[in-house]
Amino acid sequence: MGNIITHKWLYVAIAVLAIITITTGCSNRAAKYRTLDGFAQGGTFHLVYELPDSNRIANLPDSLTLYFLQIDKSLSGYDSSSIVSQINRGENPALDSLFIECFNKSKEVYEATKGAFDISAAPLFDIWGFGFKGKETVTGAKIDSIRQFVGMDKLSIVYDTVSKAHYLQKADPRMKVNFNAIAQGYTCDYICRKLEEMGISNYLLEVGGEIMCKGVNAKGNEWNIAIDKPLDGNFIPGEDVQAIIELSGRGLVTSGNYRKFYIEDGEKFSHTINPETGYPVKHNLLSATVIAPTATMADAYATFFMVIGLEKAKEFLEGKDNMDALLVYGEQEQMKVFSTAGVKQKKLQ
Repeated sequence: MGNIITHKWLYVAIAVLAIITITTGCSNRAAKYRTLDGFAQGGTFHLVYELPDSNRIANLPDSLTLYFLQIDKSLSGYDSSSIVSQINRGENPALDSLFIECFNKSKEVYEATKGAFDISAAPLFDIWGFGFKGKETVTGAKIDSIRQFVGMDKLSIVYDTVSKAHYLQKADPRMKVNFNAIAQGYTCDYICRKLEEMGISNYLLEVGGEIMCKGVNAKGNEWNIAIDKPLDGNFIPGEDVQAIIELSGRGLVTSGNYRKFYIEDGEKFSHTINPETGYPVKHNLLSATVIAPTATMADAYATFFMVIGLEKAKEFLEGKDNMDALLVYGEQEQMKVFSTAGVKQKKLQ
């Protein structure tokens, strides 16, 4: 977000990526599709959409810029003037509706995952070098000290009747928050709600790898999304594809440890931190692609699965009618895939 570095690191290649030129012979539907690409939140965004019958989108690029700015000013830990940054400095700013909604969604996932997804683990990300500050020297004593004031059950939103505003109440003044594991999914959902208010019903929006799509593409089919193979250092989208998924009316996010990690004294440390232990996770789950009703939920649960690992993720998915997943596990050169029945994969060429 405004230089926010999301913990998803998918950088998907979209099979319908750019409808830049319309050639003779295209259908009337295809002729109405447009693309819009740009930079936002420390990365890029990509939007493909069908022009609505109304002309309420004349200033769409300017509107998108405004929406991204609104979210950054609320949730970005890389914007020193944002609400999150003020809170993390120990200040007590009034909360806006974006912060409140994203906080409540985070609390919902925190409770559903028994604390494995926790935005209050921000100080742990900081000391390991994956947060808003440089890496520190990590000791068991320091981790134990921090864990004493980590936990969303120690945070609440209160309403002040005098100022008529909402504020974040901390059980410990040292507490901080980091929305990186949910904010870009939330960004997708927030902007897509705005698109629908403009009359746009067929669209695909990708923000830093997080995706929300509805309706159909220019060919009248579901949207096609390519998932990169989780090879360490696979930074080029679409160069080595694991799967292509057909999708409509849902959000999709992939989390993995193959693009955000460092090697120290011969040991790999990933950006996925287990809030319960305070340490980076070590297991054989290489990436988790989650499909959910919203990109917000897909974002959060993709992180959750990377925290708990393959077997517990499979157990969690049992009986979940509103969630699907594609889990890649094993060794770098001997990858295996588990997917739920609702994942619609196309055959790779």
